[in-house]
Amino acid sequence: MSVKHPIIGITGASGAGTSTAVKAFMRLFDELGVAGALVEGDAFHAYDRAQLRRTLERARIRGENFSLFSPGANLLERLEGLLREYGERGTGMIRHYLHRDDEAAAAGQAPGTFTGWERLRPETDLLFYEGLHGAFVGEEVNIATHMDLLIGVTPVINLEWIQKIKRDTDERGYHPEEVASTILRRLPDYVNFIVPQFSRTDLNFQRVPLVDTSNPFASREIPLSEESLVVIHFNERSRVHADFNMLLREVPGAFQSHAQTLVVPGPQQERAMELIFKPAIQQLIASRDAARAA
Repeated sequence: MSVKHPIIGITGASGAGTSTAVKAFMRLFDELGVAGALVEGDAFHAYDRAQLRRTLERARIRGENFSLFSPGANLLERLEGLLREYGERGTGMIRHYLHRDDEAAAAGQAPGTFTGWERLRPETDLLFYEGLHGAFVGEEVNIATHMDLLIGVTPVINLEWIQKIKRDTDERGYHPEEVASTILRRLPDYVNFIVPQFSRTDLNFQRVPLVDTSNPFASREIPLSEESLVVIHFNERSRVHADFNMLLREVPGAFQSHAQTLVVPGPQQERAMELIFKPAIQQLIASRDAARAA
């Protein structure tokens, strides 16, 4: 952690819906005049798309489990190096993973490849990470320790699978059967490496559908926000102040289900995020300004 160069992390599996939290933060950055350096966790995968397919085939032949949820399939030491350098000097080296045809064409590369490593643009106010391993802690790597604010996004598992199938088929050109196979193959790594992270976050957002999702592999539509509730839980050691009285007053339909848990209607998720995140960002920037002045 670094007072002078704060770092915010959002962690969640692919298909979890982390993009909603990213959009909320980006709007708040604009509103508050904060220059955030966005770092995508996908950029720290160890394999491009072609390499990953070859690696997966070798693992299949050997009867081994392999997925991008595993720390061994990612450059987590390099990610930690970026976070450490940013915390110390406000800079570091990043790259981008090109998921879609349009962004690949703009970069003059094939989809599923990485851009070259480049240094972060200067004079940013904070670093903003979004990816699979924002709260990862292992024997040799501790990503969570560098975060000044950590948010988990983890919908109930069937909804997460539905969202991943829909996104990967619509946006990335995969067949539903391919996505289902990926989900099943990576499940052990999800349990061992992704789930434990949500106990290290400051707060978690869990979307719960109110319609039938009992067979996510047969469903082809994501439940609407109007058909969902969002459970917002502040962990015991959360660095975010949980002003439940304010949230209950300002978020229509909100209710408190537990001493540290708020439930809001799906359409009110972004409103709740903005009310929670805005003072947290302001506090990080105020502390940064005070430290730099001193």
